[in-house]
Amino acid sequence: MATEIRIYYEGHGNLRPGFHAFLREIIERARSVSCVVELIATGGTPARDFGIAIRTHRNSWNILLLDSDAPDDGQLSKALVARHGWDKSHEESIFWMVEMMESWFHADKDVLQKYYGGDFKVGALKANPNVEQISKQDLEDGLKAATRNTQKGKYHKTRHAPYLLESIDPSRVKRAAPNCKKLFDAVLAKLA
Repeated sequence: MATEIRIYYEGHGNLRPGFHAFLREIIERARSVSCVVELIATGGTPARDFGIAIRTHRNSWNILLLDSDAPDDGQLSKALVARHGWDKSHEESIFWMVEMMESWFHADKDVLQKYYGGDFKVGALKANPNVEQISKQDLEDGLKAATRNTQKGKYHKTRHAPYLLESIDPSRVKRAAPNCKKLFDAVLAKLA
């Protein structure tokens, strides 16, 4: 096992504390076996940054975590590896937020209600218990409608997502998002 895990996530650097809190179980397990977890924001260039990492950080386990922006057809990682000409072994290091990170928020609506307050319209969000089956458009439209009249205003990724990501319950998300569970299971198994 590598002594360093580098997780390249799609998004702004201000999401780092949220991801750190959300991935606490992984980070603590890694620490217990003398492994360091680095969280690296990739902005709009996740595939490029991951490609550089697999060349420059060969002794680390480089992980790519990104939005699928589409339904999971089971071929997302294979297609990405082929498109970039990476070795097939890198498929096991690519994990997906299906269809986008905001689907994870739908798995813990209690946190959304608490954060946005009494004017939050939970009924505007899709009720599908498998949040990965909610389309990107429905996720975006639902969050916009649910938060429209709140004191915090309409959902804003860089202002609201860091707190929400930090506050949602990973166990709820893993139950509602199979690809999130896959990330935790894969990393924790390698750290066992």
